[in-house]
Amino acid sequence: MATISTETNGKNQPVVQMSRLRGITPFIIKRTAAIFVLGVLFSICMESFAQSGERVYQTYCGGCHGTDLDGTAAGSSLLEPTLKHGHDRNSILHNIRNGILGTTMVSWESALTEADIEAVTDYILNARKAPDEVKPVEKALTFNTQDYKLKIEKVVTEGLEAPWGIEFVDADRALVTGNKGEVYWVINGKAGPEKITGLPQVYAYDMYGGMMDLALGPDYSKNGWVYFAFSHTPTGTSDKNAPGMTNVVRGKIKDNQWVKQETLFEAPDSILVEGGMRWGSRLLFDKEGYLYFSIGDMQQAIQSGNNPQLPHRAEGKIFRIHPDGSIPKDNPHFGKDGTLQGIYAWGTRNVQGIAQHPVTGEIYFTDHGPKGGDEVNRLKKGGNYGWPVITYGVNYDGSTITHLTHEEGMEQPLTYWDPSIAVCAAQFVTGNKYPKWQNNLLVTALKDEEIRRLVVDGDQILSQEVILKGHGRVRDVKIGPDGYLYVLTNSPDALLRITPMD
Repeated sequence: MATISTETNGKNQPVVQMSRLRGITPFIIKRTAAIFVLGVLFSICMESFAQSGERVYQTYCGGCHGTDLDGTAAGSSLLEPTLKHGHDRNSILHNIRNGILGTTMVSWESALTEADIEAVTDYILNARKAPDEVKPVEKALTFNTQDYKLKIEKVVTEGLEAPWGIEFVDADRALVTGNKGEVYWVINGKAGPEKITGLPQVYAYDMYGGMMDLALGPDYSKNGWVYFAFSHTPTGTSDKNAPGMTNVVRGKIKDNQWVKQETLFEAPDSILVEGGMRWGSRLLFDKEGYLYFSIGDMQQAIQSGNNPQLPHRAEGKIFRIHPDGSIPKDNPHFGKDGTLQGIYAWGTRNVQGIAQHPVTGEIYFTDHGPKGGDEVNRLKKGGNYGWPVITYGVNYDGSTITHLTHEEGMEQPLTYWDPSIAVCAAQFVTGNKYPKWQNNLLVTALKDEEIRRLVVDGDQILSQEVILKGHGRVRDVKIGPDGYLYVLTNSPDALLRITPMD
């Protein structure tokens, strides 16, 4: 290395000999530049690491534990002072790697790298240290869309637990189902003080099963028939391994009591499913008076073979029956022994939204798919929608379900979402309150906490727009008697009304 020498300038002041600096200057500059670059790279890496924890969380964990870690109907809050299965770093690492037996928490060791697991663990720990920073502030009560500025009104925020479906009886009253087995009156914007008694016992454990959708019969004003779909086990227990299936019944509500119940669909014991998940189930009366209802694949499509493809199994099907439970003679399997003759279409995973176009009469449905496989489809008599033979999604842990996305004789979705939004309910816009959205299809999302507006033309989705986001997991949506949009949410449990401000 060259040395730097000095000599005086006659005034006893040292003078640096610049010629001797020429060898060292480039070295210093290069080393300084290298240190600067390494510092920048280190900062970027640290920032990237911090961001990666949040990215992993939002991709894999937020759907159950909430985008703000404050929990959903599907998973507990991670901001509680103590966590049931440990809240220190080692416990959280262990739970993410290995899962938790007896719960819905699966092992992520095969889907995430060790760096990802450590990053998301540190993200959770940092959030727990300052929960006020990650809990959402009061959401804005206005929302801009392409056509309208919307006002969000909180109609009911107390008295509902895990609401699932809503139907308006008249201008002042609505019935709301609660996933835990309750049915509520909402009267003049408030949850009724008295619950309906005498309801069928539902089979529910963790976040699975319970009371699901409801519908009013075509002649409700004359005969008062109300229809429910709920999870059922003949054992009468809540044991997660009890055999069960979705049931559909009708009855009447008199003096807040459920009376005159008739069972319209109950699967025979021989095809009940133990430990089932993904029950469905939406109900729809079409303009001709047929009742459509869906049953999910009960998470049996992979474990037990292609049950959604089999005509003697109830899983993964859309059914069509008369209001009294009898089978229409033009159903695809009518008169065929060894089949469930109410089946109208098959090969679905978990249909939680179904709606009829107010002009064309075509029926569309949403299918809550796996990771990357949420779909919107047009319902066809005898249509096979492919699950689990074809799909655009993968398992939640990233493993492959099938390599096929197309197969002869199987329907293609009109659109699908990747990444998934956890699609749920469906409703066409009618009335005169949103004229620019007339006959558009609204679909809701659980994980992404949103409502999407789809412009539908036959078998094409021409465009889509998010018109509401961040006010909870959107479970159901209906156009009310006043023409406005009503929204049921979970986490928080609420009933909202959406009105245009223009």
